[in-house]
Amino acid sequence: MIVRTRADGSLILITQNDHARLSGLFAAHWGNAEFEVPRQRESVIRAAAYHDWTWSRYEAAPHYDPAARTTPNFRQVHSDPEQLAAYQKALDWVVDVDPYAGLLVSRHRTGLWRGRYGAISEPAYNAAPHVAPELDAFIARNEARQEALLAAYDRAAFRIDYQLLQVWDFLSLYWCTNEVPGEMRIAFAPTSYGGDGKMGVPLTLTPLGPGRVAIDPFPFEGDVLEGGYVYRHLPVAGFPDVEAFRQALWGAVPQVETLSVVRKA
Repeated sequence: MIVRTRADGSLILITQNDHARLSGLFAAHWGNAEFEVPRQRESVIRAAAYHDWTWSRYEAAPHYDPAARTTPNFRQVHSDPEQLAAYQKALDWVVDVDPYAGLLVSRHRTGLWRGRYGAISEPAYNAAPHVAPELDAFIARNEARQEALLAAYDRAAFRIDYQLLQVWDFLSLYWCTNEVPGEMRIAFAPTSYGGDGKMGVPLTLTPLGPGRVAIDPFPFEGDVLEGGYVYRHLPVAGFPDVEAFRQALWGAVPQVETLSVVRKA
């Protein structure tokens, strides 16, 4: 779960799955005269929209620390045996629904401990810490299955699709993790399937006002992409225990933060 703490101490909570749905929106509208449309479009959109399905079990029962008066941000959740088992179950589910989408989601999950396999150089990314002894086995097992699944696909095209997934992930995180998004650069975004999965063009994001951001060069169809994400606002952050926190979370009315992505003038 993405957690933002406002100046007044209240919490903005965004599930990883709601963040991923915004990534899926970016994937669904990607492509124009400058940026090639994904070749396996449906599978790639599905991967973007479900790339954080691995968090579904955790988000059904999120943690809360009464002493710290907050719930952990997603990067603070330990990859203990229970969490790794939940990751694995979700990965297996996506592979069963769509093997290519599942391959991309699996690669995304292991890539978070592998520096995203070098697909993105900006913004700087620190690999998630190894905090469970079972983690190396989890990574090795899933990387082996990725290799087996890759035998049925074009490896060069897969590298581009994986890179695209990382771009869409960062685009969504840009909005979801920042109360007031600033300028950001994503390097690199592939423009075609002729690259190596690490190169392309840098995307520069420039805020133009509340909820409105220019991207240069513009990678989507048309001139404007309207979108949004679901969040929940908890006006009070201090709860006596995890049960009270969850009750407040489930009772919070879902709200939508809207956004507009436009061409740079």
